[in-house]
Amino acid sequence: MRPLALITGATRGIGRAIAHALAPEHTLLLTGRDRGVLDALVDELRPLAHGPVNGLVCELADPSDRLRFLAEVDGLCDTLGAAVQVLVNNAGAATSAPLARTDDAAWAGQLELNLGAPFALTRALVPGMVRAGWGRVINLASTAALKGYAYTAAYSASKAGLVGLTRALAVELASKGVTVNAVCPGFTDTDIVARAAENIRAATGRSVDEARASLAKFSPQNRLRSPEEVAALVAYLASRAADGITGQALAIDGGETA
Repeated sequence: MRPLALITGATRGIGRAIAHALAPEHTLLLTGRDRGVLDALVDELRPLAHGPVNGLVCELADPSDRLRFLAEVDGLCDTLGAAVQVLVNNAGAATSAPLARTDDAAWAGQLELNLGAPFALTRALVPGMVRAGWGRVINLASTAALKGYAYTAAYSASKAGLVGLTRALAVELASKGVTVNAVCPGFTDTDIVARAAENIRAATGRSVDEARASLAKFSPQNRLRSPEEVAALVAYLASRAADGITGQALAIDGGETA
């Protein structure tokens, strides 16, 4: 059986593109919050995947639900006779607000989903990778981890923390055959950008198309990333060709952070 890859937040945007990119070379375990959408994706991917495709529902921002989910993962791994060897921590959310309007709930929620969940899943699953002598942890961060954007204090802090976690674990696991990397997309054509464009429209009176264009202009290429571009980089990092790459925060932003 090919390596078992667990992808969080797999039902939309970048996560969905990653699931498609990894399907030909991996057995898949996908997570999402909506059972109907998740089951439809599993059915869509089964003809494309090298091995079984499974979907488990989880609210990753809820620590108690994460524990339940990880117990289900253990049971599934026992059934398959394989440990998770590729973990893609993709699930995340972004909120935008001035500092004075970023309340404690928003702050805690962003840190719990964007940083706490990747930490918990990585802590639980890396020992199996170490026992196998090979593994990949790929964290979906953001250019917000590498530079400043106004009105994103909670989001930027959570993603910068994810990059710090990536680097620390990469050093810790370097001799164990396990690599840990972060992928840092710029503005990508997903639901998050759609919501950001709508917020800009509401705040400024510009059209949604004008708002999207303003976000695209952050990149010197003057365009949004596509989810498939990001997924292709993740697929490379998940491959054996990337054995020598670890501890990196790889920007895919058309030169924005250059």
